[in-house]
Formats: sequence, C-alpha cells, structure tokens
Amino acid sequence: MPEIEPNPFKGQGILQDWPLPASDPAPVSALLARCPKHAPTPLRDAPDLASACAVAGLHIKDESGRMGLGSFKALGAAYAIARDACAAGGDPPSAAGRTYVAASAGNHGLSVAAGAAVFGARAVIYLADTVPEAFADRLRAKGAEVVRAGATYEDSMAAAEQAAADKGWTLLSDSSWEGYTDAPLAVMEGYLQLAAESVEQMPEPPTHILLQAGVGGMAAALAAHFRAAWGDAPQIVVVEPDAAPALRDSIRAGHAVTAPGPVSCMGRLDCKTPSMIALAGLSRDADSFATLSEAEAQDGVATLARHGLATTPSGGAGLAALIAGLPGIGTEARVLAVLSEGPEDG
Repeated sequence: MPEIEPNPFKGQGILQDWPLPASDPAPVSALLARCPKHAPTPLRDAPDLASACAVAGLHIKDESGRMGLGSFKALGAAYAIARDACAAGGDPPSAAGRTYVAASAGNHGLSVAAGAAVFGARAVIYLADTVPEAFADRLRAKGAEVVRAGATYEDSMAAAEQAAADKGWTLLSDSSWEGYTDAPLAVMEGYLQLAAESVEQMPEPPTHILLQAGVGGMAAALAAHFRAAWGDAPQIVVVEPDAAPALRDSIRAGHAVTAPGPVSCMGRLDCKTPSMIALAGLSRDADSFATLSEAEAQDGVATLARHGLATTPSGGAGLAALIAGLPGIGTEARVLAVLSEGPEDG
C-alpha cells in the first residue's frame, strides 16, 4: 500500500519569496488555437476500473495522443517556444537564429524539439547515459541534436546549463532554481491547457485528484488551476516514486531538499530535487503527498493495460497508487487522474 502524508502547509505554502504557478489558461488556449496540431485530449470514464478500485467514479485525462507527441509535455516547452516566437513580432512568428538547449529523461526533450522545429529554431538535447538510444533516435527524428552527458539526469542537466552559459543558448528546463524562473514558469503555464480541458470535460467536480510528480511542474500547474476552478473541496494527492520523494521530503523539512534514492522504473518521475516554483505551489495547494513503490508502479501499469489504458510506470503512477489501495479514498470517492503519456513504443 502506498504511504501518504498530509501537507501541514496547505493554504499558506512555503518558499514565500518564490513565484507561484500561473492559474489562468486563457493565454495558452489563445495561442494553441493557432496551432493546427492542437486538439483537446479525451477524458475517459472508467467504470470497470473504478469498480475494481472500490470508488464511485473514475475519470482519466488521457494525454497519450497529445499533439502527436504522446505526452502532456507537448504543451510545455513547445508553448514556451511559441510564446518567444510571437514576442519577436514576426509574421509568421519565428524563433529562427535561436538555439534551445535542455536536459531530458523523456518527453520534455520531444516538446523542445517539436517546438523548435515548428518555429525555425535549433534544439540541442542532453541525455544521461541511462536514457535508451531509441529515445535519442526519436529526438533526432524531430530534428534535435543529441548530446550524451553523465550517468544521471542531474548530470545531463548540469551539462545543458553549462552549454547554455558557454554558448549563449536558451536553456529551457521544466525545473526551476535560484536565478532561473522565467522559462520554467512558461513551460508550466503550457500545462494549464490540460487542466482547463479537464474542468470543462468533468461532469461534476471530483472529490479526489491524483497527480504524479517528478520535479513537480505538471502537478503544480494543474493544482493551481483546479483550486481556482473548484476551490478547496477536492483532495489533491501528489504521487512520487519512493525512490525519489523530493517533494514529500521537502514538505517534511519545510524547505527544498534533495532526496537520495536508487534509480526508479518511473524514469520520468525519477527526479531527486524539486522545482522551486512547483514546490512553492504544491505546498500551498496539495492536501497530501504519497509515495509509490517500484512493484506497485509495475503492477498498476499491468492492470491499466488490462483495462485498455496502455502507459508507462511514469504515465500511470497516479492511477497505480489508486490501484494499490491509496489510503483515504473511500467508496464514495469520485476520482480524477491523469494518464500523462502513452507506452514507450506508442
């Protein structure tokens, strides 16, 4: 059974001097309306899985087809690049002459590559040695240059940051730290489209919302909009790998910490240090933080596949926590969860 801890800072938060995630999706929706690849993703009703999990209702926001990239992250970096291109004032908008550099353990790199390609920019993606070569090939197919750097995501992030400083490139990370907030705020703002669609598609507000997190960008953006739309009533539970509980450990400490741990099968969530903006937002908006074991994640993915919901341990972590018996969710619960990416070979 997943472990869960209440958030003692709900409503007030920590990191008072840090910016908070945006909650208004209108700028994102306006820009995406000009993108021919944009279309809302479905909200799936899952009565059979709800019955198996002993809850009254379960709705799943399925991001596996988002803009042809197979992940919610299509909304993030690509939106930030589009915003830069529009700010340049050209007609049509262009980011020609700019180089965007990022580290990626998965779909963030694809979003950077796709956004750069659409607006005429160059994309350079740094990958740790542990990232499969098949993913590197997917990045190259989108027009990105791939550089291998280090054994961990943190190593590749440091290398990307150094390259940006040395070469005058634009660092586009989905995390944030001291002195680096503008770009990650824009990336997180892009995720608000997912939240806005969910609010419009839900037949009634949920009682519980399950949001998986790595550095926390998606979870924080969605939580900010859900609070704006639905108030304090829904219980928002943030789910992390027990190998990388960076947000939970930071909440325990009352400040940002780096969580030690082994490599997780939830690779996209295997982030040992939280985004400061995300931590500021989630410490205000989340009700609790849960941790998921490797076995629970794998079992959850297998169960989801049997219900026709193919994903990865990262993409299905929130649902896997529910399947594993997440405490505090009773038989009357109406649950909203996010299937944040499709399968590896999807």
